[in-house]
Parts: sequence; structure tokens; C-alpha cells
Amino acid sequence: MDMVGFVGLGRMGRPMASNLCRKGFRLVVNDVNPAAMQELESLQARSAASAAEVAAQSAIIITMLPNSAVVREVVGGPDGILAHAGPGALVMDMSTVSPETTDDLAAQARSRGIAFVDAPVGRLASHADRGESLFMVGAADADFARVKPLLDGMGSTIFHCGPVGSGTRTKLVNNYLAVTSCQLNAEALALSQRLGLDLGRTLDVLYGTTAVNGQLKIAWPAKVLAGDVEPGFTIDLAHKDLSLVSEAAHAAQVPMPVLAAAREAFSTARARGFGSKDFSAMVDALCDLAGIEKPRLRT
Repeated sequence: MDMVGFVGLGRMGRPMASNLCRKGFRLVVNDVNPAAMQELESLQARSAASAAEVAAQSAIIITMLPNSAVVREVVGGPDGILAHAGPGALVMDMSTVSPETTDDLAAQARSRGIAFVDAPVGRLASHADRGESLFMVGAADADFARVKPLLDGMGSTIFHCGPVGSGTRTKLVNNYLAVTSCQLNAEALALSQRLGLDLGRTLDVLYGTTAVNGQLKIAWPAKVLAGDVEPGFTIDLAHKDLSLVSEAAHAAQVPMPVLAAAREAFSTARARGFGSKDFSAMVDALCDLAGIEKPRLRT
């Protein structure tokens, strides 16, 4: 079995890599956090001192990193993955980055005889823990077939969205709706609190109409409405994603006024110290701003 490299063992990458180890894949891993690598070592993965060392040992290299700048440096930098991967290697970036980053790195990879796949992740960190992630994949058909066993090892739902770059672009559309829904939910529940309505009954009504959305019905009852604002996906990262969507929309000349308002709301939450909280905590940020009691479901 070919060695698989995995660079980036954060809140999403660590359980994804762990699931691959448990499914019998041979992994060599790297992260800036030594404790994350030690956790993978307990599952029989090998640690590497750098991303370059991972690339030199691996036929397929997976990256799960925080932003475009880091991905560009780790993958395409002078001492990065592309500089050290062998001919015929494949790089699969699962980060949420700008379309330009994906396109540029894919072009660099092609020039070196290296395949490139973009496969950003849908769903939450809790889904990654259970091996139930959703993947939006941009890849040539042959490359998709090559990475599909790995995707099956990390998730339960896989969409081949089209050629390289399609996964990244689909992820921006998805995250726009997911993140903006949090702001809409925050405003609705803050208003409900101010009006003195019973939260449980209000939610029952919303769940029974077309007003419902996945964040409100699936994610929020287990997170902020239960008093848990520890991050599965932070407000800081959500703000980053809205910025990526804004850049893509400007480049494509698509007016998105709701996006602009939501992004500023997330900016306000970050300025008030909520950036490291789960993005469902947007309702707490708004209630804090307005002096409203935070909504919590009674247990």
C-alpha cells in the first residue's frame, strides 16, 4: 500500500487522519503542534519534521490547512510539497481557500508532473470525528478514482463536482449559505428573546415551516443553545470564508448585499472578543451587544 502524507492536524484534519489510520492506511504526518502528531503516532502513523519530508515519502499528500496564504507556502513554497514530491505524486488540498489559490497550485503541480485535487470538507468537526464528512471534489476522472478510497475512509458523502477548482468554488457557495444562516438565526432568536417568547416553542414553530435551516435545526441545539460555544468551526474562520466569498463575488461581478451585511456582523463579533468561539455563538455576540439574555434550551 502506498504511503499517504497528511499535513495539517487541526480540529478537522486530526480526526480525518485518525480515521484513515483506523481504516488501515499507512500515514506519515506533519503539523506545527507536536501533540497532534503524537496522537497520530499512537495510531501507528509516522511523524515527519516538515511538509517537505512528508512529500518526499508519500505517493499522495493531503493538506488540511487554515487559509490560502498557508496553503500557498506549504504546498507551493520554495521548500514546499511540490518542490519535494516525486513524479506521479498527487496532492489533495482539503482546505477552504480562494479559487485563485487552487488554480495557481494546480498549474504549478501540472508543470512538475504532479496531479492536483481540491476536496474541501462539508459538515462539522463532530462529523469528522465520526467519519461522516462530506467532500466537494474538483479533479480529473482518473485522479478522482485514485483518491476516492481515501475519501471513503474519512467521510460518508462524496460529490465529484467537476474538474480541478470545482470543489473549492462549490465550498464557497456552501459556506456562504451556512455562515450567513448563523447571522439570520442570531437576529431571529435575539428578537424572540427580546419579545419574551418561549425559546422551545418558538423553535417548534420554526422547525415546522420553511423558515427552518440546517444550522438552526441540527447544529444549534447541540451547540450554542445547549450552552456549548467551544469551537467546531470558529467565528474567525467563518469571517475568513465570507471574505473569500466576497472576493470571488467581486471577481465574478455578482452583487451580494446580504453577504456584505453578514460579513460586517461577523467583524463586529470578532471585535467584541467572540472570534475564537463556535460560529453558532453569533447569537451570543448579538445578545451581548443588545443587552439581551442569551437563548438557552432548558434541559
